[in-house]
Amino acid sequence: MSTVAAPPAPPVAVAAAAAPKAAPAPGAWGLRVIVGLAGVLLAVVIAQLNDRVTAIAMPDIRGAMGIARDDGSWLSTVYEVTQVSAMMFAPWCSATFSLRRFTIGAVVMFALLGAVFPFVSALGSMYAIRALQGLAGGCLPPMLMTVALRFLPPGLKLYGLGAYALTATFAPNLGSPLAALWMEYVGWHWLFWQIVPLALLSIGMIAWGLPQDPLRLERFRQFDWRGVLLGFPAIAMLVVALEQGTRLGWTDSPLICALFVGGVAMLVLFLVNEWFHPLPFFKIQLLARRNLTHALITLAGVLLILVAVPGVPAGYLAEVHGYRPLELAPLALCVALPQLLALPAVAALCNVRRVDCRWVLATGLALIALSCVLGSFMTSDWTRENFYALQILQIFAQPMAVIPLLMLATNGMTPAEGPFASAWFNTIKGFAVVVGGGVTEGLTTMREHVHSNVLIDQLGNRPQTMALMQHDLTARLGLDQSASLALLASHIREQALVLASADVFRVMAVVAVGLILLILVVPTRVYPPRPVADTPVR
Repeated sequence: MSTVAAPPAPPVAVAAAAAPKAAPAPGAWGLRVIVGLAGVLLAVVIAQLNDRVTAIAMPDIRGAMGIARDDGSWLSTVYEVTQVSAMMFAPWCSATFSLRRFTIGAVVMFALLGAVFPFVSALGSMYAIRALQGLAGGCLPPMLMTVALRFLPPGLKLYGLGAYALTATFAPNLGSPLAALWMEYVGWHWLFWQIVPLALLSIGMIAWGLPQDPLRLERFRQFDWRGVLLGFPAIAMLVVALEQGTRLGWTDSPLICALFVGGVAMLVLFLVNEWFHPLPFFKIQLLARRNLTHALITLAGVLLILVAVPGVPAGYLAEVHGYRPLELAPLALCVALPQLLALPAVAALCNVRRVDCRWVLATGLALIALSCVLGSFMTSDWTRENFYALQILQIFAQPMAVIPLLMLATNGMTPAEGPFASAWFNTIKGFAVVVGGGVTEGLTTMREHVHSNVLIDQLGNRPQTMALMQHDLTARLGLDQSASLALLASHIREQALVLASADVFRVMAVVAVGLILLILVVPTRVYPPRPVADTPVR
């Protein structure tokens, strides 16, 4: 009986059969990845704390190091410039040099620069160190989001994003208590040295927990050099304009006007370049997704409010009642510590399929608006205790406003799109914080001048009333005429600051209401991430 020979196997099939089985993908979910994620979270928290602590204690740092006020303002500005700029380019760098290698390098650089800063006396060297430290610190937040999106299983992804939300809610509020601790009880040097032991712990956790990806230096063949030459100066000019605007007089300063015009023009050119580049830092096409675009717009608005809401009471209490950071610490702790429970609770709520995260977001924004409306009734008699009700509302409002945004922005993202989403989200986050500080400071100053002029005009139109007030001050306090006039001027300035602070609260309430209305028309319903179930065979 003849037999028919089997046809030869196709070459591809032979090669597939001969090839060994593919090794499991590195970084599978487990204890090591949990430790690595915690290490990245710790690194981001210490970077955020360093930024916040040094900003709060800058007057004391200037006094200890003999730095003039104008010169000291640039220490904060150069840090913010490089920090926000680094957030733009860090995801591309992590994909090129590997996530673990790049993150550890950024933490090492950040800690070393912080350790040596107190020993530097030359102002130019101080600027250079703070700029490099901002560069290293800005590289860290994008890494946390990248790790959460890449390694967490679908059912836990929201909790990882909740950990990322700590950098927007927990870390900034913890800055005031830590600044008070080091300044009042230990020494200003520890404002910088506090990061070193935690950085060492973070490096160890990242090195043990995160998998080591291979180098991908071939990406440099398509390096977006035009994007760097356009994007970095654009962000730098805009950040400098926002940071120095109040000091230099905003539109009265030709420098500030030139920085705004040049920054906006270069930013437009940068975005055009990113649209056409084959390997961009930002994937502009992602903005076609309604939820991502809405999340970025709302994130900017929320962070603008979250900078103003704690900043107004702190500025008012320090200026009118002479509060030191130690006396302001309870207000910040009132919001910071409960976040450790509130954030996981909100993440669990959003992880329930029946819950629409859009309405969680609307509730959070409504609570923010309510706290701003209550703050608008402040008077010169308010002390720290009067602000606790506002802070209690913020305990629930902040996580309810941030976690749904993360869910809307990242829902449906593939691992390949994770770095682009991280670049978008973190750059908007970093820039919005700078905008929030500049807008709050500028709006407060502008409204303070308006109210001061109105009060002075009213007194000028009522000379009898002014004479009676001056006489009352002279009789009660035994002051001469010049001293009583100086005291009256001080009271006018305090009242103008109170009215300006109330105006800032009203503006932030309007912003929050506007963001609520945006929810009605832009975002679409999304569901919590879940593993894809295998389709049963019938």
